[in-house]
Formats: sequence, C-alpha cells, structure tokens
Amino acid sequence: MTRLFTPLSLRDVTVRNRLWVAPMCQYSAVEGVPQEWHHTHLAQFASGGAGLVITEATAVSPEARISPEDTGLWNDEQRDAWRPIVAALRARGAVAGVQLAHAGRKASTWSPFSGRRGTVAEADGGWTTVAPSTIAFDGYAEPIALDAAGIDRVVADFGSAARRAIEAGFQVLEIHAAHGYLLHQFLSPLSNRREDEYGGSLENRARLLLRVIESVRDAAPAVPLLVRFSATDWADGGWDVEQTATVAGWAAERGVDLFDISSGGLVAHQRITTGPGYQVDLAAHVRRTAGVAVSAVGMIDDAAQAERILAAGDADAVMSGREWLRDPHYALRAATELGADIDYWPAQYLRARR
Repeated sequence: MTRLFTPLSLRDVTVRNRLWVAPMCQYSAVEGVPQEWHHTHLAQFASGGAGLVITEATAVSPEARISPEDTGLWNDEQRDAWRPIVAALRARGAVAGVQLAHAGRKASTWSPFSGRRGTVAEADGGWTTVAPSTIAFDGYAEPIALDAAGIDRVVADFGSAARRAIEAGFQVLEIHAAHGYLLHQFLSPLSNRREDEYGGSLENRARLLLRVIESVRDAAPAVPLLVRFSATDWADGGWDVEQTATVAGWAAERGVDLFDISSGGLVAHQRITTGPGYQVDLAAHVRRTAGVAVSAVGMIDDAAQAERILAAGDADAVMSGREWLRDPHYALRAATELGADIDYWPAQYLRARR
C-alpha cells in the first residue's frame, strides 16, 4: 500500500487515506446558511474517494464572515442546514470536517463574483470590522481594535460554533489561524501593535489563539482538532516559520492533533514565489522542529508528487484544493495511478475502474 492510501487515525477517528480536501470558500450562503450548492459541491469529493473533506471557512459570528455570502455556525438554523451535508459526506465514507473562522479586518468584503472589490459598506449589507489594532488591510476599511470584552466574545463564539459543529455531526474541527484573518492578525507583529497582554512578545501575540483552542477543546473534548497556520507572512519583520513551530508546540500541549500548514495572506506587499509544492518545506520544518503532525498544501496536484511528500517524511497528509475542483474523483484517479488497491470505489462507478 502506498503512503497516500494508508489510513491515518486522529484520536478515535480513522481517515481512510491521506489525500484530503482543503477548505475552499464558495461565497454562496444566505445569511450564513449553506445551500444546495454546498451539498453537491462537498458530497462529490466524498464520492470521489477523499479521506477528509473540510468545509469552507465557516464564520463563528455574523461579523466574522469574509463576505456576506459566507457560511456560518452562529445559530441553530445554520447547524440544522449543515446536518444533511455532513450526513452525505459520512455516508460516502469520508470524514467530515469544518473550518471555524473569524476574518477580522478582512471581513465584510465583496465576494469574487460581485465584480467589486474592497469593503462592503453598511448600506450594502456590510459591517464594521475588528482587529488587534486599528491597521487596515490595504484597500479595506480601517477596523476597530478589540477591547477585552470583545476578545472574550471571540473566544466564546469559537466555543459555541464548535458545539454546534459537533451537534451537526462534524467529526473533525479546524481553527483558522492563517491567511491574514483574525487569529493570524494577532500572531503577526505586522498587524498586532497592541501594548497589553495580547501584543508584543510571542507569548502575548499567541494568547488569543491559545484561548480559542482551549474554548474549542472545552466544547469538543474528544474530537480531532486541527489548526491552519500561515507559516510565514512572506514579508520582512512578519510572522515566520520559526514562530509557527514554537506556537504549534504550545498548541499541541493544549490538545491540537495536527497542523495544516499554508502561508501568506496577511499583507498586500507579500512576496511569494509559487510553484509545485512551494509550501511543503514549511510544513516539513514545523513537523520536525515541533514534533507534531502536519498536512501540506499548495499546488500539490499530482498523485506521485503527493506520495513523494509523504514518503520523504515532510508531512503526514496532503491537502489539495484546485485539483479537486478540476477532478472531484481525484482520489480514485490517484489510487489507479499509484497502483493502490482501495475498496471504496462507489459501486455505481465500478464499470469505469481500470
């Protein structure tokens, strides 16, 4: 059996393979409620053999949304709408995961489908954004700095969303601390200029993330928990892979089981050179330095490439996004290409098996 098609256990959950679907925003919800599009979009990946399917960034409060069309888990209507989607994933053999998120200063923005860019005004359905400091993302409205009560609300919102996620049937939770959203904003000195216990030293900048982890763990003590990090800001003086590895160690002590390593998204002046597997070295560094399990992501769109990453010990699992959009049966194809003998081809598709 190949490494890619060897099951991986996280606590009491066993994922049938290590080729996973990364969270991908669809900007198609109504008042935070997932729609029929989300059901079809996500279920097809499970039919296609995915091990773990993580839903898009799902807001823990109305003001946590990236756009007005983001999904949420801040009320019971949203929880109930997620239930049949989760059931469809699990019925097809995949593990269902959800990414819990707060966009911070990058919230209240126009969706990519709107033809507009920047912050949505309140008159158009937008809202005032929050952040660690009153520093705007380039081209967006200036946020207000969270006070102590606001920080406490964020922590509580993550815990409440985690509870609803478990009630909806999700088997894995991921905390979004990457791509320039709120928790990443607190971690990076480029966006966090606070002078209280949440700013300055690395311990202080990590404090909100660690509180959120504890809140989610309290709400879901036995469920596998992931954290998505941007391992570097790709900008001078910013968050970097060494800080990521250190905080990953602290997070693991608080019950995080695996770290999903991405990069960038905090500032518009980032300088990234992309290419196949361009973030794998970041994942490998965090894995080896902190002694934690990681997944790698970023232009990993070939079965042999994914297998090499795992065989080299650079990651414990591989996430892909665009390749799943191009081929929702990516795992079935990858198993054929690698000669892996899997027993979860849908019976309805067996006639197409080579």
